[in-house]
Amino acid sequence: MRVIDKIDVVSRRGFLSRSAGTAALFAAIPVLPARAYAAVTLKTGPASAVGTLVRMARDLFPHDRLPDTAYEAAVGTIDAQFADDAVRKTTMAQGVKDLDAAAVKLKGKPYLALAKEEDRVTVLKSIETTPFFKAMRSGMVTGLYNQSELWVKFGYEGSSAEQGGYIHRGFNDLDWLPA
Repeated sequence: MRVIDKIDVVSRRGFLSRSAGTAALFAAIPVLPARAYAAVTLKTGPASAVGTLVRMARDLFPHDRLPDTAYEAAVGTIDAQFADDAVRKTTMAQGVKDLDAAAVKLKGKPYLALAKEEDRVTVLKSIETTPFFKAMRSGMVTGLYNQSELWVKFGYEGSSAEQGGYIHRGFNDLDWLPA
Protein backbone atom coordinates (compact mmCIF):
# COMPACT_ATOMS: atom_id res chain seq x y z
CA MET A 1 0.00 0.00 0.00
CA ARG A 2 1.43 3.35 -0.96
CA VAL A 3 1.59 6.26 1.44
CA ILE A 4 0.97 9.55 -0.32
CA ASP A 5 1.39 12.93 1.33
CA LYS A 6 -1.96 14.64 1.90
CA ILE A 7 -2.48 17.81 -0.12
CA ASP A 8 -4.75 20.38 1.47
CA VAL A 9 -6.92 22.45 -0.85
CA VAL A 10 -6.99 26.07 0.26
CA SER A 11 -9.56 28.56 -0.93
CA ARG A 12 -8.50 31.94 -2.26
CA ARG A 13 -9.92 33.70 0.79
CA GLY A 14 -8.12 31.29 3.14
CA PHE A 15 -4.87 31.77 1.27
CA LEU A 16 -5.11 35.56 1.47
CA SER A 17 -5.93 35.56 5.18
CA ARG A 18 -3.09 33.16 5.99
CA SER A 19 -0.68 35.15 3.82
CA ALA A 20 -1.52 38.38 5.62
CA GLY A 21 -1.06 36.71 9.00
CA THR A 22 2.25 35.19 7.95
CA ALA A 23 3.51 38.51 6.60
CA ALA A 24 2.63 40.22 9.87
CA LEU A 25 4.40 37.49 11.83
CA PHE A 26 7.58 37.74 9.76
CA ALA A 27 7.56 41.52 10.04
CA ALA A 28 7.58 41.18 13.83
CA ILE A 29 10.50 38.70 13.94
CA PRO A 30 13.99 40.20 14.05
CA VAL A 31 16.49 39.22 11.36
CA LEU A 32 18.37 36.11 12.43
CA PRO A 33 22.03 35.39 11.70
CA ALA A 34 23.06 32.88 9.03
CA ARG A 35 22.06 29.28 9.62
CA ALA A 36 24.36 27.32 11.89
CA TYR A 37 25.04 23.72 10.93
CA ALA A 38 25.56 22.28 14.39
CA ALA A 39 24.51 18.74 13.47
CA VAL A 40 27.76 18.06 11.57
CA THR A 41 31.29 18.45 12.86
CA LEU A 42 33.76 18.00 10.03
CA LYS A 43 36.82 15.82 10.49
CA THR A 44 38.23 16.71 7.07
CA GLY A 45 38.13 20.49 7.23
CA PRO A 46 37.07 23.60 9.10
CA ALA A 47 33.58 23.95 10.58
CA SER A 48 32.95 26.87 8.22
CA ALA A 49 32.99 24.44 5.27
CA VAL A 50 29.81 22.63 6.38
CA GLY A 51 27.50 25.27 4.91
CA THR A 52 29.33 25.17 1.59
CA LEU A 53 29.19 21.38 1.45
CA VAL A 54 25.48 21.29 2.34
CA ARG A 55 24.71 23.88 -0.36
CA MET A 56 26.78 21.90 -2.86
CA ALA A 57 25.00 18.68 -1.87
CA ARG A 58 21.61 20.34 -2.32
CA ASP A 59 22.67 21.65 -5.74
CA LEU A 60 23.95 18.23 -6.83
CA PHE A 61 20.80 16.39 -5.70
CA PRO A 62 18.02 18.99 -5.48
CA HIS A 63 14.95 17.85 -3.59
CA ASP A 64 12.96 20.88 -2.48
CA ARG A 65 10.87 18.84 -0.05
CA LEU A 66 13.88 17.59 1.93
CA PRO A 67 15.11 19.54 4.94
CA ASP A 68 18.72 20.67 5.26
CA THR A 69 19.20 18.09 8.02
CA ALA A 70 18.99 15.31 5.40
CA TYR A 71 21.81 16.94 3.44
CA GLU A 72 23.77 17.57 6.66
CA ALA A 73 23.56 13.86 7.48
CA ALA A 74 24.76 12.96 3.97
CA VAL A 75 27.70 15.37 4.24
CA GLY A 76 28.51 13.89 7.65
CA THR A 77 28.54 10.39 6.13
CA ILE A 78 30.91 11.46 3.34
CA ASP A 79 33.12 13.29 5.82
CA ALA A 80 33.35 10.21 8.06
CA GLN A 81 34.35 8.06 5.06
CA PHE A 82 37.06 10.53 4.02
CA ALA A 83 38.44 11.14 7.52
CA ASP A 84 40.26 7.78 7.69
CA ASP A 85 42.21 8.23 4.45
CA ALA A 86 44.85 11.02 4.39
CA VAL A 87 44.66 11.51 0.61
CA ARG A 88 40.85 11.71 0.56
CA LYS A 89 40.89 13.97 3.63
CA THR A 90 43.16 16.39 1.77
CA THR A 91 40.94 16.10 -1.32
CA MET A 92 37.92 17.17 0.72
CA ALA A 93 39.62 20.10 2.48
CA GLN A 94 41.28 21.37 -0.70
CA GLY A 95 38.12 20.79 -2.73
CA VAL A 96 36.09 23.22 -0.62
CA LYS A 97 38.81 25.85 -1.07
CA ASP A 98 38.90 25.20 -4.81
CA LEU A 99 35.11 25.44 -5.03
CA ASP A 100 35.15 28.84 -3.35
CA ALA A 101 38.06 29.96 -5.53
CA ALA A 102 36.17 28.93 -8.68
CA ALA A 103 33.08 30.79 -7.47
CA VAL A 104 35.09 33.94 -6.78
CA LYS A 105 36.79 33.66 -10.17
CA LEU A 106 33.55 33.14 -12.12
CA LYS A 107 30.98 35.08 -10.08
CA GLY A 108 32.95 37.33 -7.72
CA LYS A 109 31.62 35.72 -4.51
CA PRO A 110 32.29 32.57 -2.47
CA TYR A 111 30.06 29.61 -3.36
CA LEU A 112 27.84 29.92 -0.28
CA ALA A 113 27.18 33.61 -1.03
CA LEU A 114 25.80 32.89 -4.52
CA ALA A 115 22.04 33.35 -4.32
CA LYS A 116 21.06 32.17 -7.80
CA GLU A 117 21.01 28.45 -8.45
CA GLU A 118 22.13 28.88 -12.05
CA ASP A 119 25.26 30.72 -10.84
CA ARG A 120 26.09 27.84 -8.49
CA VAL A 121 25.49 25.29 -11.26
CA THR A 122 27.90 27.20 -13.51
CA VAL A 123 30.55 27.00 -10.80
CA LEU A 124 29.89 23.29 -10.25
CA LYS A 125 30.21 22.61 -13.99
CA SER A 126 33.60 24.30 -13.94
CA ILE A 127 34.93 21.81 -11.36
CA GLU A 128 33.04 18.67 -12.45
CA THR A 129 36.22 16.89 -13.57
CA THR A 130 38.01 17.30 -10.22
CA PRO A 131 38.40 14.40 -7.77
CA PHE A 132 36.55 16.45 -5.13
CA PHE A 133 33.46 16.87 -7.29
CA LYS A 134 33.44 13.21 -8.29
CA ALA A 135 33.84 12.11 -4.66
CA MET A 136 31.00 14.38 -3.48
CA ARG A 137 28.69 13.25 -6.30
CA SER A 138 29.27 9.55 -5.72
CA GLY A 139 29.23 9.90 -1.94
CA MET A 140 25.91 11.75 -2.03
CA VAL A 141 24.19 8.85 -3.79
CA THR A 142 24.56 6.59 -0.77
CA GLY A 143 24.78 9.36 1.83
CA LEU A 144 21.40 10.81 0.90
CA TYR A 145 19.40 7.88 -0.43
CA ASN A 146 20.40 5.40 2.31
CA GLN A 147 18.54 7.43 4.92
CA SER A 148 15.54 5.20 5.61
CA GLU A 149 13.51 8.05 7.13
CA LEU A 150 13.53 9.74 3.70
CA TRP A 151 12.31 6.75 1.72
CA VAL A 152 8.64 7.69 2.12
CA LYS A 153 9.35 11.14 0.70
CA PHE A 154 10.86 9.49 -2.40
CA GLY A 155 7.94 7.08 -2.76
CA TYR A 156 9.92 3.96 -1.77
CA GLU A 157 7.92 1.74 0.54
CA GLY A 158 10.85 -0.31 1.75
CA SER A 159 11.51 -4.01 1.53
CA SER A 160 8.48 -6.11 0.64
CA ALA A 161 9.96 -9.61 0.91
CA GLU A 162 8.77 -9.93 4.49
CA GLN A 163 5.23 -9.07 3.39
CA GLY A 164 4.85 -11.39 0.40
CA GLY A 165 6.55 -9.30 -2.27
CA TYR A 166 5.35 -6.46 -4.47
CA ILE A 167 2.86 -8.58 -6.43
CA HIS A 168 0.33 -8.36 -3.58
CA ARG A 169 1.33 -4.89 -2.42
CA GLY A 170 0.37 -2.59 -5.26
CA PHE A 171 2.39 -3.93 -8.17
CA ASN A 172 -0.45 -3.03 -10.52
CA ASP A 173 -1.13 0.40 -9.01
CA LEU A 174 -0.71 2.62 -11.99
CA ASP A 175 -2.09 5.78 -10.44
CA TRP A 176 1.39 7.33 -10.75
CA LEU A 177 1.46 6.85 -14.53
CA PRO A 178 0.16 9.81 -16.52
CA ALA A 179 -3.02 9.09 -18.46
